[in-house]
Amino acid sequence: MSNPTPHPPKSSSLAMRLAVIGSATLLIVAAAAFYYASRSAGQRHAEVSDGEVRVEILANRCEPNALEVPAGPARFRIVNRSDRAVEWEILDGVLVVEERENIAPGLSQVINATLAPGDYAITCGLLSNPRGTLKVLPTAASEAASKAGPTLTQFVGPLSEYRVYLNQQSRLLLQGIATLQQALAAGDLNQARTDYAAARLPYQRLAATAQRFAELDNRLNARADYYEKREQDPAFGGFHRLEQGLFAGNSTQGLEPVADRLHQDAAALRDALLGQSLPPEQLSGNAARLLHNLASTRISGEEERYSQLVLPGFAANLEGTRKVIDLLRPLLSKGHADLQQRLDTQAQAFADALGDVQRPYTALSTDDRHRIATAAQALADSLDQVAPALGLAATKTMP
Repeated sequence: MSNPTPHPPKSSSLAMRLAVIGSATLLIVAAAAFYYASRSAGQRHAEVSDGEVRVEILANRCEPNALEVPAGPARFRIVNRSDRAVEWEILDGVLVVEERENIAPGLSQVINATLAPGDYAITCGLLSNPRGTLKVLPTAASEAASKAGPTLTQFVGPLSEYRVYLNQQSRLLLQGIATLQQALAAGDLNQARTDYAAARLPYQRLAATAQRFAELDNRLNARADYYEKREQDPAFGGFHRLEQGLFAGNSTQGLEPVADRLHQDAAALRDALLGQSLPPEQLSGNAARLLHNLASTRISGEEERYSQLVLPGFAANLEGTRKVIDLLRPLLSKGHADLQQRLDTQAQAFADALGDVQRPYTALSTDDRHRIATAAQALADSLDQVAPALGLAATKTMP
């Protein structure tokens, strides 16, 4: 007769069940604590400080979609309540006044802007989303500033020379795209990649001013993220559609029409650049805005994610910035030599931080990227001081 299978003592079985229940309870409590902590962190990040205007970006609109602020310095906290990275812009007609790109889901970013009285538009996330409105009301200070405006004759020379520079770089941009079109027509992938990289450089030298033309810049330079279907969206074109095809798709197939449209848009950009009325304060202001954006957003490398040609673009941005610094040198040398010296020193520090710009961006360490961002931020902060030093107040762009 076989012996019955022994059973564990009841006390041992009870202890095991209690241990399992206890472990499950701990897991539930930990998950709840993590959820609460994550939610609290997100709420704290989105809290609005005194004087801030809070805007929430949802999947297909902004809330509120109509804003009203007094003229002068304004501070906007943009909270991303959608499920993808988005951008928010203030537009004066077709021109970008201020912007923030790549605001991560669940997080917020702050935009500081000095606004002149008038009516503006705001973009909210995807390019297909409806635009909102921003009304800037006049104040006693803004009225006084408009009446005491600076003498513009001293800026005639720098502005004229900058127009020549814009024309030169626009011509190089069109030539570069035409060369790229030839490589695409021949189906030569390696040559097309080389020509793509070359055509990007004049665009990046122009970027500080070109990026103010919102619709044109979106056609030329928008990343796939800002289209509903990303890379598969039929509206996705311009430089980054070519970059994606050449460097990620490893093919020239289907890219000739994209390059043809890019050439047309680059010609339209040239006409817009040469036809614009550029206020003097935007010489330094546009360069500062570009570098602020580089330090806070583009430093991630996302803009050239397929090709990794990030550093050459940053170096071209610096070339365009140095052109502005050189044009303003005669004005700053009279009473603001310390600011001029600081701009020169910080521009060189930025160049030193970039180092060998032929390196792929993935080769950079976290410290390398931090040094680049810090140098760009320092130069941008000094450029912000140029307009006030020269007695230039915020003015609304004239068409």
